[in-house]
Amino acid sequence: PLDRMVISKSLAKVIRADKFEIRVDDDFDAVIDACAAAAPDRRNTWINKRIRKLYRDLFDFGFVHTVEAFLDGERVGGLYGVKLGAAFFGESMFHRATDASKVSLMHLAARLRAGGFRLLDTQFVTPHLMTLGAVEVPRDAYHLMLDEAIGRSGDFFVWPKGEHVA
Repeated sequence: PLDRMVISKSLAKVIRADKFEIRVDDDFDAVIDACAAAAPDRRNTWINKRIRKLYRDLFDFGFVHTVEAFLDGERVGGLYGVKLGAAFFGESMFHRATDASKVSLMHLAARLRAGGFRLLDTQFVTPHLMTLGAVEVPRDAYHLMLDEAIGRSGDFFVWPKGEHVA
């Protein structure tokens, strides 16, 4: 639930320090490349050429958005997802600096709350996401939440694209 996101004291301190510059829809290709890159705990990725092209097309049509964290001018974390109505479906995220993906996710959640969104779907509830407030939702309840969210309109650009929000 967007209204129950959890920000630990240490993450709140990072956010208050304004360590990262957050950009929205800055470079979709760079974000999906970073999300698809091999990692020590993952050699293969589900993001193949076809998936990459389909999400790129959705980005070009305005259905996919990115939230990107920069440190000293370098993209060090971020995420992308699909917007439908007042629902946002997080697809993938990455980090190259400590807390970069968490700060990106917290910015996304704040943007979605401000824009009237009803649902942030993370697809999987990992231990990492649970520490940030993610909860598993029973299928029937999820379908009700989904129907309500898709039937509404959420404003992803409630904060302008270039506006820096802490």
